[in-house]
Amino acid sequence: MKTKLMIFGITGDLARRKLLPALEQIIRTGDFNNLSIIGVSRGDVDRSKLIENCQDGMIFDDRLSIYTIDLDNQNDYFDLKNKINLADDEQMLIYMAVPPLVTAGIVDRLGQAGLNTPNIKILFEKPFGVDLESAEKLIQETSLHYKEEQIYRIDHYLAKEMAQNVVAFRGRNALFNGIWNNGYIASIEIVALQRIGIEGRAQFYEQTGALRDLVQGHLMQLLTLVLMDIPHDFEWERMPELRTLALKGIESCDPSKAVRAQYEGYREEVNNPNSMVETFVSIQLESQQDKWRGVPITLTTGKAMLETKTEVRVKIKSNNGANSNFLVFKIQPNEGIDVELFVKKPGYGREFESRHLSFNYPDDTKLPEAYEQVIVDAILSQKSLFTSSSEVLESWRVLDPLLTAWESGSQDMKFYQTGADKDAILA
Repeated sequence: MKTKLMIFGITGDLARRKLLPALEQIIRTGDFNNLSIIGVSRGDVDRSKLIENCQDGMIFDDRLSIYTIDLDNQNDYFDLKNKINLADDEQMLIYMAVPPLVTAGIVDRLGQAGLNTPNIKILFEKPFGVDLESAEKLIQETSLHYKEEQIYRIDHYLAKEMAQNVVAFRGRNALFNGIWNNGYIASIEIVALQRIGIEGRAQFYEQTGALRDLVQGHLMQLLTLVLMDIPHDFEWERMPELRTLALKGIESCDPSKAVRAQYEGYREEVNNPNSMVETFVSIQLESQQDKWRGVPITLTTGKAMLETKTEVRVKIKSNNGANSNFLVFKIQPNEGIDVELFVKKPGYGREFESRHLSFNYPDDTKLPEAYEQVIVDAILSQKSLFTSSSEVLESWRVLDPLLTAWESGSQDMKFYQTGADKDAILA
């Protein structure tokens, strides 16, 4: 089917660094020759700057058109619809690569202009709202114009190859499938750390912060992949349903078991000497599902850290004198799976040592970028890697008490130097 992809926020950081390079790779496959791109911007666009992160920007010469509109002017949306002239045998994807606070207004004007017919899908970037109340409102307002099957909420972590492998590893290996419960698992820790700071994204980060940027979407979604049931007749299209059930079992966050911090120099970067926006957060959660009750869960993310890594660490309980083991899913960088094992130390003695059994893709393996995956899946109407309305609301339910506590000023902010180790911040 001929597909038109419309990107609101075409000049933004996300479109330039991620979406257009992903689209370049998709086009290069030769499988999507009927794909064209429509960029929507508030002001004039420098096409050369748009494609500066692409290997060969010329690939967009006949595929990319730009429209400048006033996002607050309803008439501009009617004009946009007429210029696009979407045929009945075409589909259009509308990608909202804009800050969350302006999303609702754009969606409403799109709907009023009639850009919501069944052959139109709308793609939302996280965060989906900024708290439980705003998420409920956004879902309600969006539902006035778009049906749930037209809505694709993107959490690109779900589309990462190793994130999908969490499900494959659990469900297809009897060695681990049978121990995936509180009888054998001692703890679950998910971390997403970055050496970089906010890199000039002051406006975006002041509206979001680490909790909304990483925890509410990415880390909560990774957690659902660890906690969700995987039935023997598992089908990928059931993923949103199974992830939702996992979220329903998680108790609301206890603010007293959370730490928030900000790296020194952040306030100068955002030109806000009184900013209380966190660049680091660590929370502890518990699930009340019978199979997970009593297993401590920790989610931690931070910017300007000692290292960059995203991983899921599952600790296997010690029993009958045996050492506990760690199973680590390395989401990025260097995607892979690492199992810590204890073996006899070489030599005449009877000492033991820790060794690692690792799986990594061969160096010449070309893994699709997450944004390539989500765009292709949206084109093909495959929704397993997209977040449902129920998931969004359940995730915000878990985190809402923490946001309320922070807004009331009832929890202190820690400060840390750039390049800090997470354990030092938590000490």
